[in-house]
Formats: sequence, structure tokens, C-alpha cells
Amino acid sequence: MNLPNRVTLLRIFMVPVFLVILALHLPWGDYIAAAVFVLAACTDGLDGYMARKHKQITSLGKLLDPLADKLLISAALIALVELDRLSGWVAVVIVGREFAVTGLRSLAVAEGVVLAASKLGKIKTVTQIVAIVALFLRDYPFNLINIPFGNMAMAVAVVFTIWSGMNYFQQAGFLLRTKD
Repeated sequence: MNLPNRVTLLRIFMVPVFLVILALHLPWGDYIAAAVFVLAACTDGLDGYMARKHKQITSLGKLLDPLADKLLISAALIALVELDRLSGWVAVVIVGREFAVTGLRSLAVAEGVVLAASKLGKIKTVTQIVAIVALFLRDYPFNLINIPFGNMAMAVAVVFTIWSGMNYFQQAGFLLRTKD
């Protein structure tokens, strides 16, 4: 197993770590969990960069990387719903988009087409990470001046989530049309 795949596995193993930290309700636990989440999120770009730079792109990596991303984001969203910091419908929209795009990509692969990650998809990921961290931190330091940054950031993330999902479906529209 190469180093980029190990970094991806590390991201997967960090998911239960930050969830356990949240579940223990430790003093400063939200901040520690947010730090673990940020570290895990940073490995997303790192593993891809290393794989491309060292020409170590593997089938295992192509499978594990998106799985790790979805596990990390989904776990964080579900935890935020459980902590009553996020409405359940927001988590459903984001996780539902991930399932839909994953299904679309699977269909594309079956037809011999690769749907590459789009710029909108990358923006979506960054906005989700920023919003999730803000909600874990309970909007600190913005809460000191009464600005609901986490909610505003999550609204932006939902917009980019829907927009990027629609963009993927628009790109792959030819796959979805029925053939006569």
C-alpha cells in the first residue's frame, strides 16, 4: 500500500476519533474535535497531491478517497444534527447529493465515461468544511459579536452543494436520456 492510500486510510480512521471526542463531552471537546476534523479534511488534498506528484494513482485510492470524503462529511453532519446545531433537512440535502452524484458517477463509469471533479465540487467541499468547523466551534470568534457565521456558511454550502450536484447531472445528461 502506497503513502497516498495510507493518508486516505488515516482520514477514515480519524472519523471515529472526532466522533468519540464529541461523545465524551470533554471540556474543550468541541475544539479538539474541530481540530481533528480539520486535520482529516486537510488530508483530502494531500493524498491526491501526493498520488499525482509521485504517479501513485491506484484503483484502491480511487475507491477509498471519495469514500473517506463522504464518511468524514456525513459523520460530521450527523453529529451536528445530534448536537442540535444543524437542521436534519440540511444534512439530508448534503448527504443525498453525495449519494446521487456517486450513483451518477457509477453509471458514467459503467458507460466508459469519467466525470472528473469539477471546480464547483471543490468549492462545495471547502464551503462544507468551513461551515462544519464553524458549527463545531459554535461560531467562535464570531459569536463574540453576535454573527451567526456557521449558519450563514452552511447556507452557502447548501447552495454550492445543490448547484454542483445539478452541474454534474447537466454534464452527464446524455447518460440519463433514454435511447430509442
